[in-house]
Amino acid sequence: MRKLAVNLLFVAAIALAATIVRDAPAADLVMPHDPSALDTTMLVSNACSKCHGATGISVSPIFPNLAGQQLSYIESALKLFRERGRSDPHARAFMWGIARGLTDDQIEGVARYFANQSPVSGTASRNPALAEKGKSIYENGVPERGVIACMTCHGSNAEGQGDNAFPRLAGQHRDYLVLQLQYFHGLLRENAVMQGVAANISDDEIAAVAEYLASK
Repeated sequence: MRKLAVNLLFVAAIALAATIVRDAPAADLVMPHDPSALDTTMLVSNACSKCHGATGISVSPIFPNLAGQQLSYIESALKLFRERGRSDPHARAFMWGIARGLTDDQIEGVARYFANQSPVSGTASRNPALAEKGKSIYENGVPERGVIACMTCHGSNAEGQGDNAFPRLAGQHRDYLVLQLQYFHGLLRENAVMQGVAANISDDEIAAVAEYLASK
């Protein structure tokens, strides 16, 4: 429960940051007024690497690892950020400004760059019982409450599915996974499928799934 309380503080902090930047000229936060001349290398160096690392291994557990992520997922996410079609606090605070001026070609280049990096390996769980509970939920869902198995969309090894832009989850940060599931549960992040999945999942079950995925 203490860990979940810490993550709730992350939500509050990000929401505060989002409030501060919401009405600011988004492109000015990180990117120049006209970023269209920047190539993939410059974009990664000037913007992406500050949070996600130069090779897609992020610098903080509240920012997702992008190394080895599904190409189609990164592309679709960046386009949503650019169009402000994803408005959770994390998106508002960090990604709206970065993605605002990106062209389709730049988005494709950045997505391909990170997708081609070697995926990060998961870290061994310090709570094997919790990870095992998460494995069961990932593979079987919670049928009595209508929670479908995560592997249905994200793959048997949490590798994701490129054809349907379902993201890779294996090796992702625990804190980031918990935060995003809480966003879906609280209807703060748009995605009808994930909002439905997370609607009837408990905080303990969120922690368990995150523990399992982070260890893969």
